[in-house]
Amino acid sequence: MRQIVLDTETTGLEPAEGHRIIEIGCVELVDRRLTRNNFHQYLQPDREIDQGAVQVHGITNEFLRDKPRFADIAEDFLGYVRGAELIIHNAPFDVGFLNHELDLWRKDAQPIGDLCRITDTLVMAGSLHPGQRNSLDALCKRYEVNNSQRDLHGALLDAEILSDLYLAMSGGQVSLSLGTYGRLETGGARAGPHRLSAQRPPLVVVRAGAEELAAHRTRLAAIDEASGGECLWLKIWS
Repeated sequence: MRQIVLDTETTGLEPAEGHRIIEIGCVELVDRRLTRNNFHQYLQPDREIDQGAVQVHGITNEFLRDKPRFADIAEDFLGYVRGAELIIHNAPFDVGFLNHELDLWRKDAQPIGDLCRITDTLVMAGSLHPGQRNSLDALCKRYEVNNSQRDLHGALLDAEILSDLYLAMSGGQVSLSLGTYGRLETGGARAGPHRLSAQRPPLVVVRAGAEELAAHRTRLAAIDEASGGECLWLKIWS
């Protein structure tokens, strides 16, 4: 399972008013693990950046003067995201800008939604926490994700923060089947047991490091506090 956590920074709020993307930041997850195979690019927008936008992200026209245009990096970007699930906070904003850039690049370019599945973490957060503030900063506080470096918005930094939030928000058990074999196929029949070959290479054992164990203890302590001392994992693990 390949997922790309994506964020953009722009010259303003509306592509219909000619605003452009000036930064793309992407963080890759494979099977819910960070790979460090990130994609990050600043872009020359060929227009002035709104002053209000500069106050949000701190990126200036002078800084972008020698940067490539979207058309220069479009093929590389599409090759990077194609076929992945895009994880985006407030997806309509970023998707609207991406589709605008693709349309300016080539009139026959496919919309990003035709190339990737899109998951909106703002919608996800709204389902998990109805009636609450679900901005990145609010979610960081709720899920105890460190965002102390976020003095200004930045596409890559926000994508890195969002990857931590997404993993925390979606961290429950996806599926658990006890006493059964296989899985339900499309036609409804249950597949038989899948046996591993005796000639398979040895399984790789990846043990948790000290930082991961400390983070695990912190998470269990938070669960224990929220459940009134009923965290079974903590009782078993300790």
